[in-house]
Amino acid sequence: MKRFHVHVAVDDLKQSIGFYSALFAAEPSVIKTDYAKWMLDDPRVNFAISTRGREPGLDHLGIQAESRDELKEIYARLHQAGGTVIEQGQTACCYAKSEKSWIDDPAGIAWETFHTTGESTDYGDGSGERVARVAREKSCCSPAPKIAEPACGCSA
Repeated sequence: MKRFHVHVAVDDLKQSIGFYSALFAAEPSVIKTDYAKWMLDDPRVNFAISTRGREPGLDHLGIQAESRDELKEIYARLHQAGGTVIEQGQTACCYAKSEKSWIDDPAGIAWETFHTTGESTDYGDGSGERVARVAREKSCCSPAPKIAEPACGCSA
């Protein structure tokens, strides 16, 4: 069963942990110096906060798959939705190892689709929302993630 993902950038991690712990009536399942995450079952959501966003507020939304088969199903839907799909592949981000892809919705909100495969001891390469923007800007300083062709065969 898939899980909805929300990542919010915050200025004050300690204050925000207190707020969301009260709101969810649960303590975070992961706490780091710059990051916290709640894996809630009611509602079924992976809710994360960090001090790593560009500015406070919504950083990105996503869908977390529990299996590779679910991830393939979600990837197919990304291509049906239209737009440029950024296939980040295997990565370490948010203290986890995952396989992920990104797409921006029509309002410009970054959507992450991912399957977590393990834990990581460090935060990783940062928000995929930023990774996707760097890929679109074709940064000369680092290799860009692979940009997938739309499933329909037309140009995006």
